[in-house]
Amino acid sequence: MAFTLDKNELTQTLAKNTLDNIPSPNPNAKKITGLLKQSGKIKGYQLSDNTLIDKDDAIELARQGGIEGVGIAHRGNTEYLKSIPDGTEDNNLSHLPTISVNK
Repeated sequence: MAFTLDKNELTQTLAKNTLDNIPSPNPNAKKITGLLKQSGKIKGYQLSDNTLIDKDDAIELARQGGIEGVGIAHRGNTEYLKSIPDGTEDNNLSHLPTISVNK
């Protein structure tokens, strides 16, 4: 049996393969609504309940199913959150509002 994917499905499948872990969200999981950046680097996230959370705590919360729509990836020895590809760019983390932090 042969499977065929259109270009969009293939792109999403390949992008999902870059994720180390795609946790299943809990029923009360939050969404990321903003990025906390310092000197252009992501330091944390704003969640849908307006909670501000640092990057490492957000990764752990996502791992536990507390954040929906993200997977966990890594670059070198550094883990980070990445949007789960779904064919739309409006909900990608890179398209979210940025909040500058000075700490």
